[in-house]
Amino acid sequence: VEYGSKGVISVKGDVYSYGIMLMEIFTAKKPTNEMFAGELTLKTWISESMGRSIMEIVDFNLGSQHEKEIHEILALALRCCEDSPEARINIIDVSTSLIKIKTLFLRLKKGIKT
Repeated sequence: VEYGSKGVISVKGDVYSYGIMLMEIFTAKKPTNEMFAGELTLKTWISESMGRSIMEIVDFNLGSQHEKEIHEILALALRCCEDSPEARINIIDVSTSLIKIKTLFLRLKKGIKT
């Protein structure tokens, strides 16, 4: 965002891009998809879907299991994509969050209750 509009390269810009990449991976949609026009963007589409069944927007190839983990990942992606660079999560916290999500996934896979 900052580089595209202001020519500024920053870690916060990288965090934003990482968030968009997570959204693309889990929804199989690109920000340039024709469905995103006017006020509707990939980010707003996901944000508006968070209160409903998130699985409605997730790439069907991922299956319907692990809804909790996918919800957590998309929530993290939204935190990466805050409009204000100062409001974005830092990359260390992104890494920590992903490790927690992975741990949750592995525990659930083994049948351990959280």
